[in-house]
Order: sequence, then structure tokens, then C-alpha cells
Amino acid sequence: MPFELLKSEPVFQGRAFKIRRDYLKTPDGRETKYEIVEHGGSVIIIPIDEHGNLLFVRQYRHAAGMDLLELPAGTRDGNEPHEACAAREIREETGMAAGKLEHIGDFYLAPGYSTEFMAVFLAADLNHDPLEADADEFLQVEKIPIRKAIEMAEQGEMPDAKTLAALFLARRHLEKYL
Repeated sequence: MPFELLKSEPVFQGRAFKIRRDYLKTPDGRETKYEIVEHGGSVIIIPIDEHGNLLFVRQYRHAAGMDLLELPAGTRDGNEPHEACAAREIREETGMAAGKLEHIGDFYLAPGYSTEFMAVFLAADLNHDPLEADADEFLQVEKIPIRKAIEMAEQGEMPDAKTLAALFLARRHLEKYL
């Protein structure tokens, strides 16, 4: 049951997202407010090499205060199509281009406070074709066999929500690579 939007006001404009405050009327007539992170959408890529390894990136995440092992991912440039974003991001983050990109699912990253919608792509037929990485990204690519990556995720060794969600969506697709 939807809430009625009474008004919305901008709070903050950042590089990658905006924050707005929405004033709402609840179904029982009360008024409340929510701060919403407006995000233009993003992609997460599950790259599989010719040896059945998944390519992950390890990078420092300041909000978490640590390096995290994640699948390559990135934000769309404006209204960039998700597939074009995935093709660009895999090259920027892993140095590999995908001969085959398959869209396998989508999800909201944190719908309690954000509009960010992520598209998940399986990437295969990889070949070396790097693009320059973003200036603020310092990434280390790690190749991990599919079975081991799933085990690591199940054992809590990948505490990144988007990586876990993408691996869950990809499980049946990954079986053909085992």
C-alpha cells in the first residue's frame, strides 16, 4: 500500500548521487518523512575466464574501513544503457573486454533509502582490452575458481551485498562452467 507524497525537497547534490527529503502521508493518515538517496543506477559484472575462474576486484572501501573482495561494478553515466555500462566497467576494472555479455537479473541495492537499481551481467569470452581506471580507484584483480568463490561467499568472506546478490542470481548460470 503506497504512501501519499505530499512534497519533496532537495537536500544534497553530490558527484554520484543526490539526497532528497520526501514528506509523506501514511495509509493511516499520519505524516512522516524519508531521506532518499537518488542514484542513476549501476551494473555488476560476473566475469568468467577460459579456465572457469571468476574475476574479482579487491579495493579499499572507506565507509567499511577495509579492503573488500567484490565483483566488478560501476555506475551508469547518465542514461547510459546498462549493457554499455557493463562493457565499459569490466574493461576499466579488470582490463578485460567481454566477447559475450548476458543480462541475468536486476535488484534494488538498498530500497529502504536508495533508488539505486543494479543490472547483473555474466561476462564470458574475455580478452585483454583495458580502459583507464577511474582516478579514485585502486583495484587489484583476483581470479578465483567458481566453486571456491561460492564457498567464500557462503562462509562470509565477501561481505559485499551486491556481490552476494549477483552470485546468488548467477548460480544456475555458473553450473555450465564447472
